[in-house]
Amino acid sequence: MILVTGATGKTGRRVVDRLTAAGLAHRAVGRSSEPPFAWERPETWPAVLAGAGAAYIVHPELAATGAPAVIEEFAAAASAAGVRRLVLLSGRGETNAELSERAVQGSGLVHTVVRASWFAQNYTEGLLHPGPGGGAFALPAGGVREPVVDAEDIADVVMAALTDPRHDGRLYDVTGSRPLTFDEMAGEISRAAGRPVRYAPVGLDEFPELLTPHVGPDQAEMFVQLCAEVFDGRNEKAGDGVQEALGREPRDFTAFCRDAAATGVWSW
Repeated sequence: MILVTGATGKTGRRVVDRLTAAGLAHRAVGRSSEPPFAWERPETWPAVLAGAGAAYIVHPELAATGAPAVIEEFAAAASAAGVRRLVLLSGRGETNAELSERAVQGSGLVHTVVRASWFAQNYTEGLLHPGPGGGAFALPAGGVREPVVDAEDIADVVMAALTDPRHDGRLYDVTGSRPLTFDEMAGEISRAAGRPVRYAPVGLDEFPELLTPHVGPDQAEMFVQLCAEVFDGRNEKAGDGVQEALGREPRDFTAFCRDAAATGVWSW
């Protein structure tokens, strides 16, 4: 049985869909599941880990200072419960994410790390989904480039890692193949949607005021710190994790935008 944390999130629900289609036993958990699961409540962990042979680990605040200790504690709880395999969703160029990777790698369990770049789905399922009429999205990213990755590709890599021992012990740098500036991403969305969408670069000092009404002060502070860390060019080079894990090229952002527009997600 495979445990999926963050089961309603961008990658978790896609992994659940794949496990369901494959007829594989799984337990999809989150705050509202039964049994419930919460990272900040370790007393909820034993019930969801019971009977699991593998676990997909998605921590929503992996960049936060306390995350590595939580991941280390969870890995120990998983080992004690008889879990044999862990797959961790990590982030590129994030100090605490890399410390969390080490916690999984040092757990003594079979493991795979999926280190992912900026999600394309941030523009369809997240805070950067353009508002009515198109409008703009703001980020303190300047002209930095990101090899944006489709969450469908991430889910395919995770599914492979959960079910195929050939991926044991691997760290996959999962990105798209084409680094784009955020201005170029806005242009791709505009062309696909048929409405203007603009990238509005802002300073790190301005960003908290824009973000706090949507996520609260604590989340805003963490995200601003993450932006300050990763939007310095360190992640501009594309990785080859999709190619290594799946033997194919990652989905291109242009194709993602075209298909997203066809679903009506940007119908204003």
